[in-house]
Amino acid sequence: MVATSPGYSITLRVGTEVGQASTSDLVAAAAATGASVTALDVVESAPHSVIIDVSADTRDVAHADEVSAALNALDGVEVGKVSDRTFLLHLGGKLESAPKVPLRNRDDLSRAYTPGVARVCKAIAENKEDARRLTIKRNTVAVVTDGTAVLGLGDIGPEAAMPVMEGKAVLFKQFADVDAWPVALDTKDTEEIISICKALAPAYGGINLEDIAAPRCFEIEARLREELDIPVFHDDQHGTGVVTLAALKNALKVVGKKLEDLRIVVSGVGAAGNAIIRLLQVAGATNIIACGRDGAIGPDSTVDTDHKRWLQANTNPEGFSGTLKEAVVGADAFIGVSAPNVLNGDDIAAMNTDALVFAMANPDPEVDPAEAAKHAAVVATGRSDFPNQINNVLAFPGIFRGLLDAEARDVDENIMVAAADAIASCIPEDELHPGYVIPSVFDPEVAKKVAEAVAHVSSR
Repeated sequence: MVATSPGYSITLRVGTEVGQASTSDLVAAAAATGASVTALDVVESAPHSVIIDVSADTRDVAHADEVSAALNALDGVEVGKVSDRTFLLHLGGKLESAPKVPLRNRDDLSRAYTPGVARVCKAIAENKEDARRLTIKRNTVAVVTDGTAVLGLGDIGPEAAMPVMEGKAVLFKQFADVDAWPVALDTKDTEEIISICKALAPAYGGINLEDIAAPRCFEIEARLREELDIPVFHDDQHGTGVVTLAALKNALKVVGKKLEDLRIVVSGVGAAGNAIIRLLQVAGATNIIACGRDGAIGPDSTVDTDHKRWLQANTNPEGFSGTLKEAVVGADAFIGVSAPNVLNGDDIAAMNTDALVFAMANPDPEVDPAEAAKHAAVVATGRSDFPNQINNVLAFPGIFRGLLDAEARDVDENIMVAAADAIASCIPEDELHPGYVIPSVFDPEVAKKVAEAVAHVSSR
């Protein structure tokens, strides 16, 4: 059965007559449905009645309805409003702007605005580089999306993508004190997206591309990197690649293998899969087989995009042809960024000894982690309810913090490898074990170490 989640947390306002249903009855009724009761708060009490807020984590919307019905069925109990706590958190959005400087009197106003501000404007007009010192460009990133590849939801549009972009901006601020702002574009035209990004670039110190579908995302990123003087980072590609490499480096220490000796199978040849493969090769991997829906990409495969042509020319040195299930036989590592349940326990058992399995499809991995753990030495997923979560938040806040601090103009694979090394280093070697090869997203050292490593490489 699927576990309850704070993502489906509800609060039920319950009215009951005094003596009819005790708080323990309310808890028992909710728990009987499988809900996890997290709080009971008395809102109002009168001589003959009481109103109680019952908060609980549920599995999904249907389960929330089941909890409500169970409480309503108790004698003397009436459920009033049922609030979805996730929706409440998003009311009015998750961001606001606030001034960094006080405006207490005329002198403050004269410096922050007219007439004093004109002197700062003239200085920047004479030397545009001063914008990095004297404006928000110094610490601000644009989180740009067209809403075409949001989470596992696909093309849901720019408006529906906004909650994710806001969340990304919150993570930037929380973990690395980077000011970020969502820029949701109502266009899917590659040239138009590139043009808009170039037009808004003067206000930002970097651009984080987010949830833009492949293959357009490749051209957009490549063109913007070539044509702008600020770093452009597509997190769905490179953030995933950085954290995957970090986890793999530590996992290899656990099993005593070397990256250059591995036979690696990657399931998924979209944005994330392509970036992971490129970064693994920069780090030293030599034998990678990329598998799409039709199996391994090899010399005789029919490919229809530039990034798949690159994979055909630069991976699969064995010339292997066959299905994903056939490819993993004898493999040392499996990395999945594709679809749920494409493998089973028997497939993992057919891998090499001390196999590494990174099944990162969300919310359902490529293989059941419990089944994989019966045969693999290390198992990682993209989920927070299993050990070894591959989460991009370990990478992008610190990467942009370092890029901004170094006033960097670009980001390349050397910077990404440095970021991966920094993430991996957050776990001392004597603390590594199969269930702990990647640090927690709440480890305060991660963003700091990543930023320092990125700034050092960027400023060479």
